[in-house]
Amino acid sequence: MSRFIQLHLLTSYPPSNLNRDDTGRPKVALMGGKNRLRISSQSQKFAWRNSEVFQTSLEGKLGRRTKQQGIEIYRALLAGGIEEKNAREWAKKIAEQFGKLKSDKKKENDEDLHIEQLANFSPDELKAIAALTASCISEKRGPKKEELNLLRKAESAADIAMFGRMLADHPEFNMEAAVQVSHAITVHQSAVEDDYFTAIDDLNQHSGAAHIGERGYGAGLFYSYICINRELLQENLGMDRDLTNQALQALVHAVTKVSPTGMQNSFASHAYASFVLAEMGAQQPRSLSQAFLKPIEAKEHEAESMLDKAVSALLMRRDNFDKVYGACYDSKTCMNVEKGEGSLRELISFVQV
Repeated sequence: MSRFIQLHLLTSYPPSNLNRDDTGRPKVALMGGKNRLRISSQSQKFAWRNSEVFQTSLEGKLGRRTKQQGIEIYRALLAGGIEEKNAREWAKKIAEQFGKLKSDKKKENDEDLHIEQLANFSPDELKAIAALTASCISEKRGPKKEELNLLRKAESAADIAMFGRMLADHPEFNMEAAVQVSHAITVHQSAVEDDYFTAIDDLNQHSGAAHIGERGYGAGLFYSYICINRELLQENLGMDRDLTNQALQALVHAVTKVSPTGMQNSFASHAYASFVLAEMGAQQPRSLSQAFLKPIEAKEHEAESMLDKAVSALLMRRDNFDKVYGACYDSKTCMNVEKGEGSLRELISFVQV
């Protein structure tokens, strides 16, 4: 089995604000001395994990990411007839297996049952927690040490296997991410523009605007890069080949068709990837972002579109790497919407074990 799968995608987004900074404007990056629009890897992964394709095709195989699992345990214990003091103490013992508790003292909103960092809980771990909670209720006792040690098992969660998890207080139960995701950047110079807008009061339409505001937006052709360690993914999933293929299929669907969620109601900036280059092999992975250190420019009198130029630059950079370093992959395939070449089905078949 070839170890690495590398995906290089070009996706064109119309005016949008898919991923905002602390001021509410689209995120940017300076690359090759020019400003580019940027979409963070966190924003992309959040959209994929919560997409319909992930939720349906990986139903029952996705984890839960939360600080508040202790509250759910506590409420279940109370509902089972355990007195409040014991329920709180037992819930804390179970919750702290996945992270340090925020505080030992009871606070508003049961914050003493929260852990300090977001933790990913796999389906098997949630089942084990529910089973232990039920045992505590039926036997009217707290959780035993040996039972607590059996709670952590993440092999059933496809999203944890792909994107990893870190339990700071229990590093032996960390899981290394099998999928690495770059920040997406525009292949050309980009500027953040301002959209000035007004709103009218339906009951007072003769006095001008009832609200005036502005929001930042940008448009561009984005390059993104994803590196999948297929061997590690299958290992993270307990060597379950079927689940590995299921996860890869959902991932390819999501990265090619799912857009980040930022301000979609205002811009409806949903986009499919226009071009995908997929490579497979055991060689050391490498991004092709250097193809766009010099920003792509498209001029009116030229027949070649910006997408065509970006594809040409990408493939030239790939070929030059091969000339200098030797073959950087064993096999490859492309999907090019502009030319109607390749298909999503072929791309999924290519990446599967």
